Amino acid sequence: MADKSKILRGQLLLDSGQLQGFFQRTVILICQHDAEGAFGLVLNRHTGSKAGEMIVADLPDVLKESPLYLGGPVQPTALSFLHTDNFIPDANVLPNLNLEHSLDTLVELGESFSTSKKVRLFAGYAGWSGGQLEDEMKRKAWLTHPASLELVFETPPENLWRVVLGRKGGWRNKLLAQRPEDLSWN
Repeated sequence: MADKSKILRGQLLLDSGQLQGFFQRTVILICQHDAEGAFGLVLNRHTGSKAGEMIVADLPDVLKESPLYLGGPVQPTALSFLHTDNFIPDANVLPNLNLEHSLDTLVELGESFSTSKKVRLFAGYAGWSGGQLEDEMKRKAWLTHPASLELVFETPPENLWRVVLGRKGGWRNKLLAQRPEDLSWN
């Protein structure tokens, strides 16, 4: 059971170097976490497609050209998106960072103009049942780091894992960041 002191909402999870397959070198923003489980979005897995190529809806042009990210292996057709602006009073992930799933809300956001607004779209998500993430944390499968709007929206996704490890500091994290994906390359 997740007690209040261990709630990871608003934290980044980083592969600690132990994970293989889909989650190898991922950075996941934990958007929801409680005793029932956790919901997160992988920030550094691009689908290779633009949102307009994959989402069957009349999206505003600005959103059609946005990259679509693979939020995780669960329900790969489910749409989620993160959005930020200068002031979102009831933001549900971080101050001024909101998670949404409604296509209508996405269209409204795309049609309203704001130079400070940013939107990031995801297909699928990463999910854990109650206690599952806590067990993975005990096995040290994940490292944590506080999320920020800059890390979510400004840091190039292909560099995000290394950048966050560098910010964590320490010689182990530095070595991990420099380690090749395939150890046979070493």
